[in-house]
Amino acid sequence: MFNTLLHRSARPASWQKIPWDEPDFSRRMLAEHLSQAHDAASRRFSLIDQHVAWIQRKLLQAQPARILDLGCGPGFYSKRLTALGHSCTGIDFSPASIAYAREQHPGGNYVLGSILEADYGEGYDLVMLIFGELNAFSAEDAERIVVRAHAALKPGGRLLLEVHRHDFIYRLGHEPASWHTAQGGLFSDAPYLCLTEAFYEDDCAISHYYVYAAEGGAMQQYTTMHRGYTDDEYRRLLGTFQRVLFYPSLTGAVEPADLFVIAAEK
Repeated sequence: MFNTLLHRSARPASWQKIPWDEPDFSRRMLAEHLSQAHDAASRRFSLIDQHVAWIQRKLLQAQPARILDLGCGPGFYSKRLTALGHSCTGIDFSPASIAYAREQHPGGNYVLGSILEADYGEGYDLVMLIFGELNAFSAEDAERIVVRAHAALKPGGRLLLEVHRHDFIYRLGHEPASWHTAQGGLFSDAPYLCLTEAFYEDDCAISHYYVYAAEGGAMQQYTTMHRGYTDDEYRRLLGTFQRVLFYPSLTGAVEPADLFVIAAEK
């Protein structure tokens, strides 16, 4: 296992993401989504309420709308938007999150699948992809998602993106190496040691996680990548849209955050 570390490569041969779609990983991630102790996986419910209120007021003008929630997770936003009178479809490739959303919101429409492959449908007033998820895809896949979202919108519909600032991706790729231990957590139900290191190359932050089982010492490597964009690059990515507006946050307020909001009108 030490040879794996000694001969590791900074950049993988292809784009990598944490395997959120694996059943056990998905189950452990759901626990992080549901936690009200942090905003790491999903935001705390009090903040989600503020976000939904801003979307309702600023983008939907409190009028009934058809909404597509890409990367919907456990359906926290879709459930609240449905309660306000909107018709929502959520797509996510985490089986535990989709199962939870269906259980908690039996009247909702939740689809298990990748947002790169799943059928979006058409005629939406709003397509949303938030919490920096667009940055977790390669530039080619991000463009593909934007093209598919554009096709799914009706004329005058809007694409809502919450994306990372370029300097955040730069800082993410320059994080110092670190390690931590856990009795159980996101990477395993059993105790483990996790070594973490980051690299930055071609506007991409690359984070490697080397997870060692406390019993037996077996190692599992995970890698996640994030693509950074300047404001002009975001505008070019959304070049097929008629109007592109930037907002400081999903509450509309200027916040010391690493994310900001783009609303693009078809």
